[in-house]
Amino acid sequence: MDSSSLWQRLVGWSRELKSILLAVGFVLIVRTVFAEPYHVPSPSMVPTLLTGDQLVASKYAYGYSRYSSPIDLLPDFSGRLLGKAPERGDVIVFRLPRDPATTYVKRLIGLPGDRIQMKDGRLYINDALVPRRTVGPFTGDAGGRGAATLYVETLPGGREHEIVEMTDADQQDDTPVFVVPPKHYFMMGDNRDNSVDSRISIADGGVGFVPEDNLVGRADLVLLSHDPAVAWSDIAAWSHFFRPGRLLDRIH
Repeated sequence: MDSSSLWQRLVGWSRELKSILLAVGFVLIVRTVFAEPYHVPSPSMVPTLLTGDQLVASKYAYGYSRYSSPIDLLPDFSGRLLGKAPERGDVIVFRLPRDPATTYVKRLIGLPGDRIQMKDGRLYINDALVPRRTVGPFTGDAGGRGAATLYVETLPGGREHEIVEMTDADQQDDTPVFVVPPKHYFMMGDNRDNSVDSRISIADGGVGFVPEDNLVGRADLVLLSHDPAVAWSDIAAWSHFFRPGRLLDRIH
């Protein structure tokens, strides 16, 4: 190969590399500034989110922190740029305080200064019982721990969402009073008896209070969903692999 042919090949490769880098850069900008997809790996947010959901989190909803970049490209800084406080009841994607490389999704229950407690399976916020009404037996998969009941819970301010309870006497159904520190939040799963959340301290392997810097985005939309119990190799069951009813479903 002569030098001119080699030079032409190098020029061609450099153009291809430039195009690839521009495409990667564009994707990173979109996923940092606007929205990023997340996979739901567990049933802790049933019935709102199912195992196998692919959701989209709005990155701009609460502003930007050092954890906004999907691959931690942003400099290490504290606080939030263009920050906006989340609302009670939001479903939030956040970095786990004890392991920021891990991403969780839970519902925001407690705001800074709130008093949160579980007594006999019922949620109390600022010493007031949070109302819930019974819908009936839950027929979905809540984690394989027996029969479950579906309720609608009404948070202070009137915002409603569904929760699942298997019992009102579970390990996390009676807790001390948690006072949420400034610039922190208290998160809980909608599958109340099958969720590692702020009711469990960091020392005990839980979530604890979530600093505002760890908020990544608000979960707004289920992009698509598949049943993890159905394998790709099971061709006969492909018709059950995807859940078309959850396509582009809004998250409440």
